Amino acid sequence: MTKLDIQTRRARLADTSTMVALERQSPTAAHGAESFYLGLFADGAVARISLVAEEDGVLRGFLIARITGDECELENVVVAEASQRRGVGSKLIRALIVAARDRNVARIFLEVRESNAAARALYEKCGFAIHGRRKSYYTAPAEDAALYSVAL
Repeated sequence: MTKLDIQTRRARLADTSTMVALERQSPTAAHGAESFYLGLFADGAVARISLVAEEDGVLRGFLIARITGDECELENVVVAEASQRRGVGSKLIRALIVAARDRNVARIFLEVRESNAAARALYEKCGFAIHGRRKSYYTAPAEDAALYSVAL
């Protein structure tokens, strides 16, 4: 598999339908209503970093992270199945780190299913380390969450 020529940028309102479609196709993504995605761009919306990764104008993935004070929580990261294992997720996470630093964030947090080895490897590759676990955090199926963070 070859690496893609991926560019990251801030998400725009026009990206929402593609973001929703990508999210719906990903069994491991956090799933939200379309109104959540539209709300990212509403006046007075909660502070978030929303990024997309694209190649030749085609969205290959996205991430959404919520900012609270000097902390940031990675809420969702989705990469199109055909683009997985080609550096898209890494580019998105690294772009999040840069954007979070620009907003004076001190630490990024996330949780992930214990069994999601691919995501855990991605986060660890990008500098995140386990700082705890949450018992039975996930349902359908029930599973613990591994808690990760990275200091900026």
